[in-house]
Amino acid sequence: MITAVQIAPNRYRAVYGRYFEDFNVGDVYEHRPGRTITDADNIQFSLLTMNYHPMHCDAAYASKSEFGKLLVSSGLTVAVVLGLTVNDVSAQAVANLGWKDITLTHPVFAGDTLYAESEVLDKRESKSRPKQGIVTVRSSATNQDGAKIMTFERTFLVSKRGHGVGD
Repeated sequence: MITAVQIAPNRYRAVYGRYFEDFNVGDVYEHRPGRTITDADNIQFSLLTMNYHPMHCDAAYASKSEFGKLLVSSGLTVAVVLGLTVNDVSAQAVANLGWKDITLTHPVFAGDTLYAESEVLDKRESKSRPKQGIVTVRSSATNQDGAKIMTFERTFLVSKRGHGVGD
């Protein structure tokens, strides 16, 4: 979520993300824009992470598989989907506390465009940090054809309004 606050006459500053008070259990946030994955993204990520599985970087090998072409590394897919959620869900987060139940439900290929959404599952005030709260969301992603490619749950510590780093 991108909003702006007035900081002087005729001057505004962008504010990204939601504060603890902005989350409501059951709300669903559609994250836009989407992100189109390229062959270069896949190869660079595979090299960066030293994941040299031939299904990610050897087109001749991958052409003999059931998919007939390179698969995008699932690590890259998770990272991109997570990134799609940040501006809206966790830009005011202090820390990620954990991920669970990551499911990969459909292959991703170069040229696919990914879209994400997040549903608020839970929120509670922090017992040890009175200026922060804990939020859990379930994020899911689809490709350009509407096929669900992934889901995961993420819990994070988020600032209350007026107590963020940029406040």
